[in-house]
Amino acid sequence: MSVLVRIPTPLRSLTKGQAEVQEEGSSVQELIENLEDKYKGLKERLCDGQDIRRFINIYVNDEDIRFLQGTETPLKPGDQISIVPAIAGGR
Repeated sequence: MSVLVRIPTPLRSLTKGQAEVQEEGSSVQELIENLEDKYKGLKERLCDGQDIRRFINIYVNDEDIRFLQGTETPLKPGDQISIVPAIAGGR
């Protein structure tokens, strides 16, 4: 099942500059594994072991996976996945 994955600017060097990619996966975890197969180094940037790094947010159709089933969140064809690095700053 193919889903659309939006890639943030800091990770686009791993996807050959692509801002969006189509990938297969029945869950977020499977999707990350499949992305790693195609774009080496992506999983390391997203995950700390099997967990999503605390400064990375992943959304499935605008829903944060932390409030769903985490990396076990199921995916269906046509879902839109957004990878959003947390931004900190200010004074």
